[in-house]
Amino acid sequence: MNRANRRSAGAGFSLQDAPTAARIAAALDECVKTLKKPVSFMEVCGTHTVAIAMGGIRSLLPRGVKLLSGPGCPVCVTAPRDIDRLHHTASRKGVILATFGDMVRVRGSRGSLESCRENGADIRVVYSPLDAVELARENHGSKVVFAGVGFETTAPAIAASVLEAARLGLKNFYVYPLMKLVPPALETVLSGGGAAVDGLLLPGHVSAVIGLRPYAFAAGRHKVPCVVAGFEPLDILRAIHMLLRQLAEGRSVVENEYERAVKTEGNPMAMKAIDEVFRPADGLWRSLGVIPGSGLVFRKDFASFDAEKFFQPPDFPNAEPKGCLCGAVLTGRAAPADCRLFGKKCTPADPVGPCMVSSEGACAAWYRYGGN
Repeated sequence: MNRANRRSAGAGFSLQDAPTAARIAAALDECVKTLKKPVSFMEVCGTHTVAIAMGGIRSLLPRGVKLLSGPGCPVCVTAPRDIDRLHHTASRKGVILATFGDMVRVRGSRGSLESCRENGADIRVVYSPLDAVELARENHGSKVVFAGVGFETTAPAIAASVLEAARLGLKNFYVYPLMKLVPPALETVLSGGGAAVDGLLLPGHVSAVIGLRPYAFAAGRHKVPCVVAGFEPLDILRAIHMLLRQLAEGRSVVENEYERAVKTEGNPMAMKAIDEVFRPADGLWRSLGVIPGSGLVFRKDFASFDAEKFFQPPDFPNAEPKGCLCGAVLTGRAAPADCRLFGKKCTPADPVGPCMVSSEGACAAWYRYGGN
């Protein structure tokens, strides 16, 4: 089906939403006529990447409007060194490693956690950090380590699990702190650490926690229009239209398309929970390297729950898989199909890089739904 036909069919939209999608697509065309050059917008969030691919949203965009993936997949941005550290910790006698499912298949230089489990390690997939607390309560003879991967969205639940473990007096529960903060990573991308972008499609889930103000630097200092978007196809189309209108009108502000879920001030209770247990520190990201103030580490009062300090894993080299372009995809410098491994040596059944492993990974989304 060609581009025009896909527009008339409404791409991946429901019959109810297709007319609205067509009207927004027409409005996009009008905005583009006022612009003097092609533009690129970065969809920061991995959930947006999947929704864009699944909905065929790229087929509705005017020529000259390009969408780039960004560093918004927490599994994908976890550094290879930290995968190796989790592998090393899980291999210790008497340890139960609890992790979200996507992390199990990400490879480090020592292999994946899946291969570690095949060699006898006790690795459990959990759906919530509180499930790991329950594991610690039920297994007093083991040390339970939760792989604390996630952004601001997940950090409140991880903080809550630490507070619950403290309330229960558990001495065998630990968290490996691998959480990342999104705004500092965007600062790095906009300062030359990624592709040049003309606008940011900001993550709805993260923004529901932190609000709008942490993005002010992008619109102010970098003069890049920003819009927080929801996850329905119409949300994303409306947000792209809002970005184009800002460009057409010569504005750069932080706008909120996702008003039904995101408030300007965010969620103060969630932020308070994070701040009680953790403090900002430098964080190591795949491809982007060490970004100041982009990680979370334990405050002194909760240091006894810090798996990194307790187990002191070696400082493994931070080597990327050979030939993998995941790091370039995460910074908008490459599309998944640009990678020579994509769809050949790297598939969901046998992934090389984390962007093909994660349910929020750009490569997995392109493989399943295509890049149109």
